[in-house]
Amino acid sequence: MADLKSSFEQASKAIQGLSERPDNDTLLRLYALYKQGSEGDISGDKPGFFDFVGTAKYEAWAKLKGTSQEEAQKKYVDLVKKLTA
Repeated sequence: MADLKSSFEQASKAIQGLSERPDNDTLLRLYALYKQGSEGDISGDKPGFFDFVGTAKYEAWAKLKGTSQEEAQKKYVDLVKKLTA
């Protein structure tokens, strides 16, 4: 468990050092997995209709509802490894 948490934290730092920006779908996936892995299931109100970025982030995170934090952290670490390879 401690190994997963440290790998998750290292991955969140490693992703900031990418030489090339991932596409929007990948960025949303990273965001959702990070939020699910660090905070758990989504909470709060959905952003307003005209907040397109906020709504996309909210919906991406909402799709992961019910996923355990550990599972989200594993998927996040795996995705970051693919992007940094």
